Amino acid sequence: MTLWSLLTRTLFTFLAVILTACVSSTSTQTQTTNTTTVANSGRYTIENDIPVLEPIDLDKVRVVEPRVENRTLAGNKSPYTVNGKSYRILVTEAGYTETGIASWYGRKFHGHLTSNGEVYDMFQLSAAHTTLPIPSFVRVTNLDNGLSIVARVNDRGPFHENRLLDLSYAGAVMLGYADKGTARVKVEALVPGANTSSAPVLSLQQEKPIVLDSATQESIATERQLIDTNTGEDFLQAGVFANIDSARNLVARLATLTSVPVFIYDDIGDKGNLLHKVRIGPLHKSVPIQTIIDSVQAAGLGTPFKVRI
Repeated sequence: MTLWSLLTRTLFTFLAVILTACVSSTSTQTQTTNTTTVANSGRYTIENDIPVLEPIDLDKVRVVEPRVENRTLAGNKSPYTVNGKSYRILVTEAGYTETGIASWYGRKFHGHLTSNGEVYDMFQLSAAHTTLPIPSFVRVTNLDNGLSIVARVNDRGPFHENRLLDLSYAGAVMLGYADKGTARVKVEALVPGANTSSAPVLSLQQEKPIVLDSATQESIATERQLIDTNTGEDFLQAGVFANIDSARNLVARLATLTSVPVFIYDDIGDKGNLLHKVRIGPLHKSVPIQTIIDSVQAAGLGTPFKVRI
């Protein structure tokens, strides 16, 4: 064999080894990426919120009747900032009318806190709006079919561009656009006991939020984004205490009701005080969430709500 032939064979052998290594590496990376994608997509029951429809008994949807309610600072911080954009709460909803695109939010948010510290129920009539006072009442009309409902605003959002209102799943079903995702709507504020812009303005009262650690608009928006992007994990929050012994006592009682981990998460409150939050989780698909909630309620230990962290 000539020297040239030997050099040529050696060169081809070297190139073949390099090519094989590259192909093997690429194949391994592709397999790892695909495995990760499948694992993440299975972490939550719903991959995307809007397309998933659920059976709903419309006879159990309560009719919303506008009524006078005291307004607290919970959910009414003004101004507030989300994604670098600032929003200022309207002084009064009287006279408010606007047309635009409405979307809806459902199972992924079901059981989580709304901006004023209430628990979101996708099977009742509620709404999220960026600037209307909380709570307030609106008539929402689907401009494509003429259907109309009254809903109570108790949440902030939607924070997507060109969206005017987020209705609960029940609201979207009743307006006939749940299967479409969005609809052109007219939103009219309803002032209890008055139909004119001269109606009396309800003043915000310096009262404690509905729950001890009721979230501000910014933190609620952060949680909404975590849910939208399928990041973070769900937990049930069963109580918040300033006293660590009280938190430990609740942990001990909850541990007898479920095999899901129960623990204390320490956090800093709005006033700089240390809060001890009792949480259950993480909540994966196999965890019977409603069974846990029912057990906690039956034991007289309150109503846990979901948080995403």
